[in-house]
Amino acid sequence: MTSTGPARQASLRERNLATIARAVIDAPDPLSRADLAACTGMTRATVSTLVDQLVEAGLLTELPAVASGPGRPAVPLAPAARTVVGLGLEVNVDYLGGRVVDLTGAIVDEFVIAGTLRGSSATATLRRLGHLARDLIARVESRGMRIAGAHLALPGLVDTRTNLLRIAPNLGWSDVEPLPLLGLPAGLPATVGNEAKLAALAQLWGCPVTERASRTFLYVSGDVGIGAAIVIDGELFGGRRGWSGELGHITIDPAGPRCGCGATGCLERYAGKEVLVTDVGLGIDVADDVLVDRLSAADDAARAAVTTAGAALGQAMADAVNLLDIDTVLLGGVYTGLVPLLRPTITEQLRTRVLGAPWAPVDVAPAPVANHAALTGGAATSLRAVVADPMPWIAAAAG
Repeated sequence: MTSTGPARQASLRERNLATIARAVIDAPDPLSRADLAACTGMTRATVSTLVDQLVEAGLLTELPAVASGPGRPAVPLAPAARTVVGLGLEVNVDYLGGRVVDLTGAIVDEFVIAGTLRGSSATATLRRLGHLARDLIARVESRGMRIAGAHLALPGLVDTRTNLLRIAPNLGWSDVEPLPLLGLPAGLPATVGNEAKLAALAQLWGCPVTERASRTFLYVSGDVGIGAAIVIDGELFGGRRGWSGELGHITIDPAGPRCGCGATGCLERYAGKEVLVTDVGLGIDVADDVLVDRLSAADDAARAAVTTAGAALGQAMADAVNLLDIDTVLLGGVYTGLVPLLRPTITEQLRTRVLGAPWAPVDVAPAPVANHAALTGGAATSLRAVVADPMPWIAAAAG
């Protein structure tokens, strides 16, 4: 009979390595080896061995020792900076972007190129993004960093099982296979995801622990389109095909204006950025901060735009909250700067339309990560895969 002992031992070691890496990276304050032994239940000898391997692999780093009493000073541990990094890429209606983030959450390098991409060629646009991404990768690797993987964010329905974009109404794209067009380096793990979902993951992983969002929330992002994502107990709920969260296409009024998706009366036609800028006499290419300033003005056009958008958003959010029993809504994209203006109307809709509101009011707050959050979320998602399975990086460091 074949023994399974070695396999079980290797599996236990892999789990323990992941436990130590996750504990250090998710800790609000640096932990020592003794702290890790106490919080994981492992022996100090085991913890010390695992920590040494993670440090050697460039995943953790030792900070200067801290004396806290008699005996040997404790050596705090922290995520390693600028060693292993993740790459987030994005095509949105008004920009191309790429961002490299390290294990500390710091942005190492990035590019964001503004431009109207509605109706653009998917092939030409993705090839251009791939060229920019390869240049970014070369710059980062020339500084000694290793890319763990790449995630491409797109504003539409992405089949996460096949990495195919089924439709992106605001780009005018359908049935696109993006990854071969990017031409990323061979062997680099790469996937495609919806931009709102990756932006939602940035609220969990892309900021300091003390600033991270509740682990259960509805994330709503405003741009030309309106994206959303559902996070339950720290896990993204994608649905069967990864298509959940299309809040922008909830019907506000069946007799309303026609949406780019082909239906009528969608939320995007009442609260999307394109509608907001039109209502106050601005162009679609205006920067978010300029739009926020204009909507903050005390005139009839600004007040009407904010009231209409807030009421429609509140109505759609109330439907989602009634269905999902979620008590926190995070507003991202252009909505982040508009929270003080939108919150009163949204809250009133939630108060009157959510059945459980008298006993469990819904909190509406700005998203902690607001600046091109999908780029951060894509990069951070690659790094979480490293934390979940550090063994290949330890093996590579060992030669």
